Amino acid sequence: MPRTSIEHFDVLIVGAGISGIGAGHHLQKNCPGKSFAILEGRDSHGGTWDLFRYPGIRSDSDMYTFGYSFKPWTNPKSIAAAQPILDYLGEAICENNLQKKIRFNHQLKKASWDNASASWTVEIACGEDRPTVIMRCNFLFMCTGYFNYSQAYRPDFLGEKDFPGPIIHPQFWPDDLDYHNKRVLIIGSGATAVTLVPNMADKAAHITLLQRSPTYMYARPSEDLLANNLRALLPDKIAYRLTRIKNIIIGLFQFTLATKLPWFAKKWLLHKIKKSLGANYDVTSNFTPRYNPWDQRVCLVPDGDFFDSIKGGKASIETGLIDRFTESGILLTSGKLLPADIIVCATGLKMEIMSGVSLFVDGKPINLADTISYKGFMYSGIPNLASSFGYSNASWTLKSDLIGEYVCRLLTHMDKTGNDYCIPTAQGVVTTDAAMMNLKSGYILRAMQQLPKQGINNPWRTLHNYLQDILLLRYLRLEDGVLRFGKAPAAQQPITSQPYGSDHGV
Repeated sequence: MPRTSIEHFDVLIVGAGISGIGAGHHLQKNCPGKSFAILEGRDSHGGTWDLFRYPGIRSDSDMYTFGYSFKPWTNPKSIAAAQPILDYLGEAICENNLQKKIRFNHQLKKASWDNASASWTVEIACGEDRPTVIMRCNFLFMCTGYFNYSQAYRPDFLGEKDFPGPIIHPQFWPDDLDYHNKRVLIIGSGATAVTLVPNMADKAAHITLLQRSPTYMYARPSEDLLANNLRALLPDKIAYRLTRIKNIIIGLFQFTLATKLPWFAKKWLLHKIKKSLGANYDVTSNFTPRYNPWDQRVCLVPDGDFFDSIKGGKASIETGLIDRFTESGILLTSGKLLPADIIVCATGLKMEIMSGVSLFVDGKPINLADTISYKGFMYSGIPNLASSFGYSNASWTLKSDLIGEYVCRLLTHMDKTGNDYCIPTAQGVVTTDAAMMNLKSGYILRAMQQLPKQGINNPWRTLHNYLQDILLLRYLRLEDGVLRFGKAPAAQQPITSQPYGSDHGV
């Protein structure tokens, strides 16, 4: 394979979603001398917010914490739909002049670290016919999210071939699906199902949500009245900062209360649900989970729309196990038949760290399950690599912002000290079976054997506390005795970069 046109960058960012765009901002601000490119496997920016097209797709966190620390969210809706989020990300790209940094249809397939040159060589499937392109970089920053874009979790059900209607997974929503005056049966009880019900109910004949077990839910307004009032009185940046601080503190308080006093949190959540559904609605069977709050994520119900659909008779909820699909719907093990014209399997995601990229260090293949997570985003034995990751109990972007800042600290420190690489070393670390995302959700439990391990003590624990992470990632020493720095034995001169073409813009 000819290598005359190989490009070399100081940093390659993989992914042009909310994490990758944020990483580009932090690099330009804090490491202005570093060359970088953003590789995006799809043909547009946005990641999750461009991939999912099901009715009502929206954030399940408030945008004052889900938005970037460096860019105010000014839309009146604090719980936002996908298109305003995409618009916000597009603005961030333009405001930070990232258009020519993004390489669309560049899908990273393999990354190989060479210790002698302290560099990564990456293989990329590029363009429609996917020819292989080679690039090199000194630092690899994976901002690819946590689930597989091309595959979803979709269990096989007995008798599926007997059902004549469409069977759909929300991750692959068809543009031409007509559900007007149709009976729609949604399997699942997570955030996607809770979003689909009210957003399909006005057009469908009836929506039935079938859940194996209940999920905790809570209603909150889709607009933050205080935030909107502050924005009317103060400059956008100040109003945004005050609202962001307020929401971070409230979120931490609610999560801490739920984990310290689960019985109280459970009682409070059920009281709020009963209030939303009306005093005559029995919440025992359909809204009382077997687990404690925040063992799995609590589902947000903006403006109580899910509860309104049930109260208005447009939707109903059933709790039970599936026996089989039939010609007319789904038969439960209880013997009850749920009629349907369309079945939506909102059965979850297939978790995947770093988009399944094949990693090699000095020719040796790396299995992430054999590594230990360092501070939640670097991995033992893998040099000059970080992956952006978010919180399970708060907005994703809170941590991805901190990770972007931390990577810039690392790069600056290596320049000042004359080092070429950093590598987490994990001698004598005691590991735990606890999941990185600190939840017992199905998509996490199904992937446990593929995920990096974590230790019982810092810095090998994955923290889910923004205030603790501020201290850990912004202020504590980089040279902590665990993250080892070094110089390449014989660093090669980088190959001259080819100029960006204008066709790489947004």
